[in-house]
Amino acid sequence: MTIQEAQQQIDNWIKTVGVRYFNELTNLGILMEEVGELSRLMVRKYGEQSFKESDKGKDIADEMADVLWVLICLANQTGVDLTTALQKNFEKKNIRDAERHKNNDKLTPL
Repeated sequence: MTIQEAQQQIDNWIKTVGVRYFNELTNLGILMEEVGELSRLMVRKYGEQSFKESDKGKDIADEMADVLWVLICLANQTGVDLTTALQKNFEKKNIRDAERHKNNDKLTPL
């Protein structure tokens, strides 16, 4: 699935199954909640915190998909074509970072 197809499929789902979009501020709050849930699982799996009973059985991939879903909702609501935005972001990073990371001593290969 392309990013554009994902944007269209989510828009179709929202308009048929979901009835309508939540407003932008509500979706921003939901995005923050979803990022928090992903963060909690990541620090428990890859960091030093242990899992709580309530976190066991939760799936990092599903949490990432939740974050992406709400981000795409916000893009749809604000008229952002994420394909174009990502392409422009690559261009920006390629110009800005062409030599920057190669010359960073802290990023030398392990």
